[in-house]
Amino acid sequence: MSTGKFAVAGATGRLGRHVVDVLAERGHQVVPMSRATGVDIITGAGLAEALTGADVIVDVASWHASEQEAATEFFRTATRNLHEAGQRAGVGRIVAVSIIGADKATAGFVAAQQVHEAAHLSGPLPARILRAAQFHEFVGQLLDWQPGGVARVPDLPTQLVACRTVAETLADLATEPDTPGGANPGAPIPEVAGPRTESMAAAAKLLGARRGIEVVAVDGSGMPDAETAAAGGFLPGPHAKLAGPTFEEWLDTRSW
Repeated sequence: MSTGKFAVAGATGRLGRHVVDVLAERGHQVVPMSRATGVDIITGAGLAEALTGADVIVDVASWHASEQEAATEFFRTATRNLHEAGQRAGVGRIVAVSIIGADKATAGFVAAQQVHEAAHLSGPLPARILRAAQFHEFVGQLLDWQPGGVARVPDLPTQLVACRTVAETLADLATEPDTPGGANPGAPIPEVAGPRTESMAAAAKLLGARRGIEVVAVDGSGMPDAETAAAGGFLPGPHAKLAGPTFEEWLDTRSW
């Protein structure tokens, strides 16, 4: 696709802002969709107008908490509304972001992504999914959730990735031409992750040192699917795109 019109759901969120920037930099027309721009993908308010003339929907909208049932209901409703409104508007394709390891999760927010993926792949619009590793910003969230100057962070393997890198990969997926004969049903869902495996606790200690927060590494007991995570179940597969910056390199670009 040389240039086109892209409607971005979740456009004002952490990832969505980068998606809007990347698409605009590549010369595409971008319609940001969020409640801040007058579009509510849960109630449907403003959705038909936003999708008028759109070629592609990019779905990076997300639920704000980790509780599985609420997140599942959000993804189910939002995805149905995007597909139905998109079909009425003549949209050609929808591209959505998910999380690496979603297929292995049994509980929590990551497990809710199973419903998100299934709803997209069974919807009336042709859909493409991109699974991403946890964002660099997630480390800061782990510290923010534990006020008091001491944070306990699981010592579990991760392959943190920059939001900008995920946005660029989503844009590639949204704009690449259709494969002759249709998608290969046996092909793995594409993944994007950071350049190397590291410990979530070690990354948190790097950030904690800059914020004046003591980080204590813990084994992750009590977390959803901690054993799966410890065994590398949420790390990228061999087909994944790996791209920098590393978490430490990303930290060095921030102002504190």
